[in-house]
Amino acid sequence: MHIFHSISTKLSHSKSTFKSLTLFASLFLQSPKQFSQSTSIPKKQQRIRDHGFDDYMEVEKKNSKVIKFQDLLLTQPNSMIAISRLDMLARRFGFKQYEAGKFILKFPHVFEVFEHPVQRILYCRLTRKSLLQIEQEKQALLAQLPLAVTRLRKLLMLSNTGRLRLEHVRIARREFGLPDDFEYSVVLKYPDYFRLFDAKETRNKYIEAVERDPGLTVCAVESVREREYREKGGEEENVRFSFRVNFPPGFRIGKYYKIAVWKWQRLPYWLPYEDVSGYDLRSLEAQKRMEKRAVATIHELLSLTVEKKITLERIAHFRLAMDLPKKLKDFLLQHQGIFYISTRGNHGKLHTVFLREAYKKGELIVPNDLYLARRKLAELVLMSPRKAIVDRRLVNYRKQDDNDEIADHVENGGDHSNTQETVRQDSEEESMDSDEDCNIYSYDDCSINSGYAHKEVNNDDVTDDAEDTRVTE
Repeated sequence: MHIFHSISTKLSHSKSTFKSLTLFASLFLQSPKQFSQSTSIPKKQQRIRDHGFDDYMEVEKKNSKVIKFQDLLLTQPNSMIAISRLDMLARRFGFKQYEAGKFILKFPHVFEVFEHPVQRILYCRLTRKSLLQIEQEKQALLAQLPLAVTRLRKLLMLSNTGRLRLEHVRIARREFGLPDDFEYSVVLKYPDYFRLFDAKETRNKYIEAVERDPGLTVCAVESVREREYREKGGEEENVRFSFRVNFPPGFRIGKYYKIAVWKWQRLPYWLPYEDVSGYDLRSLEAQKRMEKRAVATIHELLSLTVEKKITLERIAHFRLAMDLPKKLKDFLLQHQGIFYISTRGNHGKLHTVFLREAYKKGELIVPNDLYLARRKLAELVLMSPRKAIVDRRLVNYRKQDDNDEIADHVENGGDHSNTQETVRQDSEEESMDSDEDCNIYSYDDCSINSGYAHKEVNNDDVTDDAEDTRVTE
């Protein structure tokens, strides 16, 4: 410092040398900061697309619209509705005029268009395959209800205060495998685990955990670390606080970025279920630990979901309760090897966050019954419309074979009275089937209008999406 002071006093009379000296001093002072940035994970990164997850979301975009129409049909009398009235009610889903009929005709394995035998106008209802898929999903939802109770308990324990808003949990009920009436079938049914109360300040309902169970404080990432350490081995210090990292294809990993990830993997942090209210969080080391704790919290939040994915906007609902950063999207883009953010679906208004380690080639590695039941709907949506025409031809062919057998029996001298009784029963069954099934129209026959009164239909998914879009990052 004495040498630097003497040089500055001698060269203070020259303006050019003074400018060069100030430039040298600024570079000298900024050099440690530049070195620290090169060995840390950059704050802002560009998102690298992974087509496996994006293709998954393209199917989910169709499924979400199909589910809205299914819920609408199930609320109608006899689970069917006139096409003209369907077009009127579908406008609240974002469809324009005459688009609802074109949409349902794209999925003949889910929706069936027929002519009403009395009113002689086009109606829409769900197919047998679609009804079976809905029943399968209901059975899977009821079968895994004890697991849903555990998920909700762990979700409340992730909160700092042990409580969450009922509305925020209701919006994300499908992701966590909770039934639509979970307020009564889960919260009020288990008073030993949950308590429902109204806040005096905000007049909002809250769900609170009655007590913290130490047996539920084990995170999913800890189980993965233990299993990998026993199977693969390695240094304990490198595995103790590490996460499974799998970067998307085309992600550039430089030398300094590898060093930064290695240092970050060895950084200790407080667990998501641990109470940090007694720690001093003002130091730089504490802030780094809290940032890694936020990664572990989002990792555990995704692990609690049924399909290991949830929208970014719904994570933002739990941001204050779980001490998550404000700019969630930029924060998750720093760790693209752990999470993936997809902008497909909902016209780019919502962002879906995937847990990368839970998926392989766009499919869940460890599927569950509820996930498989929901994927059945995706199979019906992706099934070719030509196959529906082939199925109808096969049904008609079988009926024709039955009629041929009856005719052969009559020609061979069979019992005429029994044959007439059989023909009469078959004709009655065919007439009943014709009243139920009627005529299935082709893709071009969807332009009949009728004047039916408008009826209000409650749809929670529409309000959920609208509230999610209002949440800022």
